[in-house]
Amino acid sequence: MRSRQFPIWIFLAIVAIAIPVSGNGYYLSVGTTVLIFAVLAVGLNVVLGYAGLLDLGYVAFFAIGSYVTAMLLYYTELPFLLAFILSGITAGLFGMLVGAPTLRLRTDYLAIVTIGFGEIVRIVATNLDITGGPTGLYGLRQPVVGSYTITEPIAYYWIALGMLMVGLSFSAMIRRTKLGAAWAYIRYDEEVAQAVGINPFLVKLSAYGLGAIWGGFAGSIYVVSVGAISPTSFTFGQSLLIVMSVVLGGQGSLLGVVVGTLCVIAIPEAFRAAESWRLLGFGIALIALMLWRPTGLIRDRFKVDAPSNPAQSGVPSVTTGARHAEG
Repeated sequence: MRSRQFPIWIFLAIVAIAIPVSGNGYYLSVGTTVLIFAVLAVGLNVVLGYAGLLDLGYVAFFAIGSYVTAMLLYYTELPFLLAFILSGITAGLFGMLVGAPTLRLRTDYLAIVTIGFGEIVRIVATNLDITGGPTGLYGLRQPVVGSYTITEPIAYYWIALGMLMVGLSFSAMIRRTKLGAAWAYIRYDEEVAQAVGINPFLVKLSAYGLGAIWGGFAGSIYVVSVGAISPTSFTFGQSLLIVMSVVLGGQGSLLGVVVGTLCVIAIPEAFRAAESWRLLGFGIALIALMLWRPTGLIRDRFKVDAPSNPAQSGVPSVTTGARHAEG
């Protein structure tokens, strides 16, 4: 964490604590939504920000995680924690299955394929009886952790906040590893990555799988917080909001993920009273912001030095990358 970003983190922490302390149910609901979308943005940031893979169907993993938890709570007596873990694992497996045949495609074709996958998941959920069809599943069993039954909205807020903190810590840690260095090489120059012995396909697949896991986790928390699920919650528009959070905040930047989510989710909600004009104003503001800051609000400083011998094998040292990484 760079010193000039520290005051922003402190301000965000104060806001995060003040929302539940205020006792305002509306603020708590909006805050929980922002936190869940921030977790989604953390997952997509691994795919788009770290590895440079444009995924326009990321909402599919959000839907998979949500439906796995919903069906396990609705049809079985499995504990919620096990359903939560299975949701992330299932989303990660689907990410690997989809990524394996498609990640060799160029970015534009990959984006088209991911859009299709997102729509396929939504359509399948709409037409299966086990998922509740178009109406979805309602009256889900309340999650129980140990002897505590989670019923209060404030509990879901703290859970979502805790999950976001874990996600940010995980992202900060993994970008300092050799895998994080490999992602950086792939993002900036795939040919250089191959020259130093990196397998681009396996590195991309790891990013896609890890990003999908966080989408599944976010979906699990989302579905228990609302107590119901339907296919209308997982449209292409939701995917665009997640992508906008990462791009607007700054691809690869951890602080940017949080700030971008606040801009995309919280600010439009603040102008809900101006229903007829808020989306127009939001669109104009986004265009102006992209013209002013095309790299996003928070620039990513993570860098990896090229090895002195381009022919050497293995992944290069990430000492410099760690020094420039955001926490």
